[in-house]
Order: sequence, then structure tokens, then C-alpha cells
Amino acid sequence: MGKNLKKELNFLDIFCVATGAMISSGLFILPGLAFAKAGPAVILSYILAGLLCIPALLSMAELTTAMPKAGGDYFYIMRGFGPLLGTVAGFSTWLSLSLKGAFALVGMGAYLIAITNIPLKLIAFFCCLFFIILNLISIKKAGRTQIFLVLGLLGILLIYIVLGLKTINPSNFSPFFVNGLGSIFTTASFVFISYGGLTKVVALAEETKNPGKNLPIAMISSIVVTAIFYTLVVFVTIGVSEPENLKATFTPISDGAEILGGNIFKMVISVGAFLAFISTANSAIMTASKYPLGMSRDKLIPAIFQKISSKFRVPYIAILCTGSFMILSILFLKLELLVKIASGILILMYIFANLTLIIFRES
Repeated sequence: MGKNLKKELNFLDIFCVATGAMISSGLFILPGLAFAKAGPAVILSYILAGLLCIPALLSMAELTTAMPKAGGDYFYIMRGFGPLLGTVAGFSTWLSLSLKGAFALVGMGAYLIAITNIPLKLIAFFCCLFFIILNLISIKKAGRTQIFLVLGLLGILLIYIVLGLKTINPSNFSPFFVNGLGSIFTTASFVFISYGGLTKVVALAEETKNPGKNLPIAMISSIVVTAIFYTLVVFVTIGVSEPENLKATFTPISDGAEILGGNIFKMVISVGAFLAFISTANSAIMTASKYPLGMSRDKLIPAIFQKISSKFRVPYIAILCTGSFMILSILFLKLELLVKIASGILILMYIFANLTLIIFRES
């Protein structure tokens, strides 16, 4: 039980895990819901949410490179605040990451309806099973799969941005602050889950090669790239869509693509959305499973969760437990509830990360 995890992830693996975790449901599902809350000013909400992540990013980068262990933010919160808050942090982050993965699999169905008649929950169930098996076999294979998914996704989104910037309607941005300045801040908290990939990355510290260098560079690069893509894609989507239609849709990017390039381009974006959702689900299982492992090592939960496969060197009990919880969430929880719970927990964990760094420095 005392084995360490195998170091198999490099800079590109970490960058793609973080980016894939962030560019998914937060981009392909939430813009329509967020636009209904803030109007065109939702663009500023996405930027603000990204800026608010920077202090936590820097704190996490410093703490994780000093303590590169499975469990990421749980590991150092436990040592900064003690077992009680450490246990709360571990369970909370595991819950948030698992729900975000389930959210991605549920959201995926909204796009697959355009190309298949298979029931949503059945698709999500089998995709979840696939990624459970993939992560049981090898973290390296899961990481390589993530690179393929994310680079393909970024390429598709770049095409969408280039085509959309040529055809935006300026009148769609007026009035800009349709629901007042306050809506920018409330909507920023709503879309905060869109930047949840940072938490996922720190959980993989023990499996990262040269974590002191690769982790902080990958984290900073990822949030910069993600914030730029969020801003440009949401800007284009607002510029090409009818406001009333945008407020009511769960597939805003796909609808925008249909306006730009008809059914063919809509199909391409649906494929991009599919890549985004499965990349989030894959990274969710990769990272959330490290929290039960870390907590088990600290004797906060049963020792069975730190069992590591002798053949594949992965925490198979923790992976199976996490995947099972995601399946139950897919079957029984509603979409908006998933978003609100996951976003709320994520904000709380980012606050704890900043406080932990202050405690360590002062003591």
C-alpha cells in the first residue's frame, strides 16, 4: 500500500489536462445560461472569473511544487489547517471534480442529439465506463489521450473564431450592461467552474516529471490560453446569435456554428464539443481519484483507498469509487445543481489555497 505513483506526465500532458478540464461545459453549455443573467457583459464575467483565479494559481503553484504529492490542494490544506479542515477540503474537492466530470458527460448529450438518437444517460454511462477503464490501465495512456482531445478541440475553436469575427453583428452588444454592473459579478461566480482545471492539475503532482518546473509553467500557460479562447468564442457567439435565442439554448456554440457555416460546420463544432466533454470526464477521473488516495495515506479514510495496482501503478480502488459516484450523479442530479455545487466548492478551495500559503509563510 505504501507505493508511490509512477512519474509519467510531462509539460504537455499537464497543460492539456488543465486546458481540457476548463474548455468544456463552461464554454459549450454555460454561455447561453450566463448570457441570460448578464447579457453581452457576460464577456466581462468570464474575464473576471479568470482574473480571480490568478492568486489561487500562484499559491497552488508554489505549494504544489514544494509538496508534489497525490491529493494536491488537500495535501497542503491538511498540513496547514489540520485534520478537520483537511478532511473537509479533501471530500469537497473530490466532490467538486467528480461533479464537474459528470456535468461534462451530461452536457455532452445535448450536442450528441444533433448526430444521434441514442439516449443521453446511456451515452454518458458508457463514456464514463470507458474512461474508468482507461485510467485503470495507465495514467500515461490517459494523458496521451488528453493531448489528442485538447489539441483537436483548440484547432476547431480557432476555425470558429476566425470565421465568426468576420460576420459579427455590432447591434447584438447594445445595450452592453443590460442587467446592470452587479450582474457581471454574480455571473462571474456562476461561470467560475469554467476554470476548475487548476484544481485538477495539482492533484497530479506526484505523477509529474520535474514538477517544480512543469507544473507552474503548465498552469500559467493553461489559464492564459483558456481565458483567451473563452473571451473570443463567447464574443463571436454573442455577435452572430439572436439574443433571445441565445438566452434559451443549451448549445450556444453549436447554434452559432450553424449560422456561420450551416449544418456541416454545426457538425464540426458538435465534434469539438464531444472532444471537450470527454476530455473533461477523462481528466476528472484522473485527478479526483487522487483525493481518496491522499486522504487514505493520512488515515482519514480506510486504507483500502491507497491500494495501487502492482501492474499498472494506479490507485484502482479510488478510481473505481470516483467513477461510480460520477455515474450516480449522471443518473440522478440535474444540470444546474451540478454547476452550482461544483462552482461553490471550487471558490471555497481557492480561498483555502491562498490562506494556506499565508500560514506557511508566516509560521
